[in-house]
Amino acid sequence: MFVDRAVIEVKAGTGGSGSDAFRREKGVPRGGPAGGDGGKGGDVVLVADPQLTTLLDYSYKRHYKAERGRHGEGKRRTGRSGQDLELRVPPGTVAYDADTDELLGELVEPGQRLVIARGGRGGRGNVHFATPTRQAPRRWEPGEEGEERRIRLELKLIADVGLVGEPNAGKSTFLATVTAARPRVADYPFTTLEPNLGVVNLGGFRSFVLADIPGIIEGAHEGRGLGHQFLRHIERTRTLALMVPVDAPDPQKEYDTLRSELEAYSPELARKPHCVVLTKVDLLAPGEAPPRLEAPEAWGIYAVSSATRQGLDAVLEGLWARSRPGVATPAPGRPGSGDAPRPDAAEDGEDEDWWTP
Repeated sequence: MFVDRAVIEVKAGTGGSGSDAFRREKGVPRGGPAGGDGGKGGDVVLVADPQLTTLLDYSYKRHYKAERGRHGEGKRRTGRSGQDLELRVPPGTVAYDADTDELLGELVEPGQRLVIARGGRGGRGNVHFATPTRQAPRRWEPGEEGEERRIRLELKLIADVGLVGEPNAGKSTFLATVTAARPRVADYPFTTLEPNLGVVNLGGFRSFVLADIPGIIEGAHEGRGLGHQFLRHIERTRTLALMVPVDAPDPQKEYDTLRSELEAYSPELARKPHCVVLTKVDLLAPGEAPPRLEAPEAWGIYAVSSATRQGLDAVLEGLWARSRPGVATPAPGRPGSGDAPRPDAAEDGEDEDWWTP
């Protein structure tokens, strides 16, 4: 079960109280105050664990409390500090204060740590309150309370390329064809109900991670379909692939809808570099060209078939280059290499690499 949101309540440990003690030792009359300080309460810490992939554990247990500090003791002995409570989460987790929506931090690298609730300071013992006029103080301090707060955890998958498209655009089939992932594939809308990840291996030690999210439909920002609840999983990607099937009633409108829904969710996400992938070209009649698409902001337009693997090499090389800063994006292959020709190339006589802006 894929769980990418959770709300938990955490409480850091309370600090130990200071001690009200005096030195009692043979041969040392009037030894004076000797009360030690209390120990610090334990923190609540998030730790990124690469072995985890969801926040499922936090849907079963909601309350977490760190250990409190021990009280101070005589002979100026400081109480033991409380042990930190470590909560392990998958890399890509973002933590917010659930009451104020304050961003507390995010964990991206394995082993990264984030303190979400700090333990209370230990109280001072009576040894700190001795003065020349008050040499036997009975004063001591209680330990401070640890922080207590509600935390909202959100998981944003870490991937290089995000696949975006309407239901049945061929995203899951594309992912299953080019990676070892096995997402559910069927011929009805909303087959994909949760994000899927897959690793593309191109050889020569080159690879990148693909993220497939459930389909987006017009009006998703108003709550239609699955809405925008999964779009955050492609916020970390370097580039997007907007997938439009060639058998769509109006491919241009479908592309424009995807762009407008991305803009409605996040202008920053809409500004990410993207290419257009025309899918299911195997459904075209022999010799029929893919539909023409106006996408001036796209860095490339490709025509592919996951069923026959037509055009896959070119789009994968382009996505890999775009997911690696400083690597030039290769031009798609020319007709004869398995890539679809530009649909209007024969009409206007322009270059055959029609998907390269």
